Amino acid sequence: MASHKILVIDDSRVIQKTVKSMLPPGNFDVVEAKDGEEGLNKIHSDKPSLIMLDFLLPKRSGWEVFQEIQADAKLRKIPLLVMSGRKEEVTEKISEPFEFFEFIEKPFEKTQLLKAIKAAMAKSKKPRAAAAAAPSKAAPAGAAPGAGGDEVAALQAKVASLEKEVANLKKQTSQILAFIKQKLK
Repeated sequence: MASHKILVIDDSRVIQKTVKSMLPPGNFDVVEAKDGEEGLNKIHSDKPSLIMLDFLLPKRSGWEVFQEIQADAKLRKIPLLVMSGRKEEVTEKISEPFEFFEFIEKPFEKTQLLKAIKAAMAKSKKPRAAAAAAPSKAAPAGAAPGAGGDEVAALQAKVASLEKEVANLKKQTSQILAFIKQKLK
């Protein structure tokens, strides 16, 4: 029987299978979720020992899942490993150093994954102040209080547009890879 349940929230089957293959056999039970919404449901139903969260997900983004985890005192205690192919995606929303969770950049190797899991478990044990529990997006430095509402809305719209563009690029890349693999047969 596995001693640790790991929830991998990632829309890539490749990442899900890679994680499963990199973990020592018998020690881990890997549960998978293909989007943020399913991931949140499995966090509540499966009570994982560790959450591996992709930052760019369909339905509910990794950022939204992260915020929900941080807003719940019980969920904050679960070790969290955030994954992304681009660290900038994460640091745009959450500033470094990442004090209460670990970050791993995709693609990763087995030694990197195991080291990140250990670090995430150690970070989850750190005591937190109640005020630091729920992260918030601060106004840009130098902005006058209350003066940047339109700018923030415009930036949020731009971010949403860029996230859609990245998702489309990922889809196109996978289609190109599938086409290349088919031609190589």
